[in-house]
Amino acid sequence: MIERSHLFSPLTIRGVTVRNRIAVSPMCQYSCEDGLLNDWHLTHLGSRAIGGAGLIHVEATAVEARGRISPWDSGLWSDRQIEPLARVARFLKQHGAVPGIQLAHAGRKAGTARPWTDKGRSLSDAEGGWQGIAPSPVAFGGGISRPPREMTVDDIRAVRDAFRAATVRAEAAGCEWLELHAAHGYLLHSFYSPLANTRGDAYGGGFENRIRFTLETVKVMRAVWPEQFPFAVRLSCTDWVEGGWTIEDSIALAARLKAEGVDLMDCSSAFNTTDISAIPFGAGFQVPFAERIRREAGLPTGAVGCITEAAQADEIIRNGRADLVFLAREMLRNPYWPLQAARALHQGKALAPPVQYARAE
Repeated sequence: MIERSHLFSPLTIRGVTVRNRIAVSPMCQYSCEDGLLNDWHLTHLGSRAIGGAGLIHVEATAVEARGRISPWDSGLWSDRQIEPLARVARFLKQHGAVPGIQLAHAGRKAGTARPWTDKGRSLSDAEGGWQGIAPSPVAFGGGISRPPREMTVDDIRAVRDAFRAATVRAEAAGCEWLELHAAHGYLLHSFYSPLANTRGDAYGGGFENRIRFTLETVKVMRAVWPEQFPFAVRLSCTDWVEGGWTIEDSIALAARLKAEGVDLMDCSSAFNTTDISAIPFGAGFQVPFAERIRREAGLPTGAVGCITEAAQADEIIRNGRADLVFLAREMLRNPYWPLQAARALHQGKALAPPVQYARAE
């Protein structure tokens, strides 16, 4: 009899085994100077490793300075940013978690304020902001009102090369899981979604042209990322807007990405427009995207979005709806969620607390 997977069964992809199916999503902390990780990040991410998560992502990490969401984002555009990241990766691995990183470019949503100070509005040059770049000179809207500069083909090549260089640095820092951020209205999403891309050249227009930049970027990253390490992509599986990107588009793109060596699709959605009235926020509302891509594109998936309860997360894995569950806000609220979930699911032997904490059992 084949044993069915559950939340605390290991997952092996390529040469990496994740101790359980719980992944900590990349969550921006807006706490860097010059893109350098610091003690906050070591404590923040390290506590989630001690708490039992199987895979932990360093937050969206910009591949060039102008690709930061804010002036306080993590970065990997310089060799001097390698060792602070390596310090975090070593600690995560020491405590049983796979050290992962999400490489990103904010595109037209770059140069904004910290969300807790001014809800992420565009900063002026005098305030430390800058003009973003995008496929088309269309501002995101709302508080992010500064129009981006339309990218030339040379710009596209330069950013693609920046992703490649950051991938090399991620390996040098000891990361063993790589995720490309192609969601949430940031640069790659704004290329493949017709809501933000009005170009008339080889990178705009029909589906094949709009996905070109994403495919090219994946190809150059996979070429320098070690064969034994997994490569994932976070996708906004739908724009939730008529005339925008759809789940059917995502399934087609996922199949193409699989052929380029992508190992897992992190299935999110939305945030390429200020109109979020159609999004049906609720428990597990994005899980069907992970389920469909897993089934129809034949690609392992991660489910994310309003996953908060142990039984809920376990059901997703046991019923083959996804291969990993990605937790964000719940992990901010409780870094020891995996340990508590193991007890709730009677899987305590599958995940023991650190010996320093064993007296609390």
